Amino acid sequence: MKAAPKPVVTSRQMAIEQVLIEALPYIRRFEGTTFVVKYGGAAMTDDALKAKFAQDLTLLRKVGINVVLVHGGGKEITSMAERLGITSEFVQGQRITSEAMMNVVQMTLAGKLNQDIVQLISRQGGRAVGVSGVDDELLRVKPFTLPSGESLGLVGEVEQVNTAFIDLLCKSGIIPVIAPLGTDERGNLYNVNADTAASSIASALGAEKLIYISDVAGVYVDGMILKTVVKENAAEFIEKGVITGGMIPKVLSAFETLDAGVKKVHLVDGTFAHALLLEVFTDDGIGTQFVLKHERDDHYSIND
Repeated sequence: MKAAPKPVVTSRQMAIEQVLIEALPYIRRFEGTTFVVKYGGAAMTDDALKAKFAQDLTLLRKVGINVVLVHGGGKEITSMAERLGITSEFVQGQRITSEAMMNVVQMTLAGKLNQDIVQLISRQGGRAVGVSGVDDELLRVKPFTLPSGESLGLVGEVEQVNTAFIDLLCKSGIIPVIAPLGTDERGNLYNVNADTAASSIASALGAEKLIYISDVAGVYVDGMILKTVVKENAAEFIEKGVITGGMIPKVLSAFETLDAGVKKVHLVDGTFAHALLLEVFTDDGIGTQFVLKHERDDHYSIND
């Protein structure tokens, strides 16, 4: 009797095998930790990318990682405001929020956009609940002013995060999908910058990672993405013009977050399919990570 022929292993199968093997130590290491993900940019507008991003979030939750999602929605707010005849004004990249604009922000962020994201995750088999910073006083804020003293209207700066509420959802296996609104001590409603909201939440939770999903691929040097930026090098990069323009406040904000207790901050280009998984579950990653100091060991690469 002839022996059954051995199955032919294709190059694609070998590639999948390698990816799974590479991901295993990261899955083991991060089980039970918390990732705060800020979701914005083109990844929020392209249907194919939205579905793949929802798959990434669901997989992270299924392997035991607590996922907290904070979403932006600047383009959607501007579009809705235009339809309602309300002009959008910005100072230093931040939206001036009048009472009329606050109504648009609340309707867009905490309404349709928030629920659309929850629905995307649910379609992939994940469990998600849409909330805003108003729910159970999730984000307590005070009025934000620019360094010049100029007010942006109803724009808030986070003072306190209700971590018990977030922990309750995470312990139930649920992904909180947070619209960045907040209230002051009198219950007044404020618009909160999504990046700073995500940073405040990650810091309050002592998160393992804060991951920004946007249209920015990372920090470039001579046309190549820097895989890791260490705090001691960041000032030198800025002084020498390696890090310039709008990347400077992103880098400074990343290190403020690290100083507040978050272990790593990642900047990832969301226009790549499955960018989130590629960044956290592969040795090379695809974006830039920010760390206080280099941490090498025998089991995990510098991009772990």
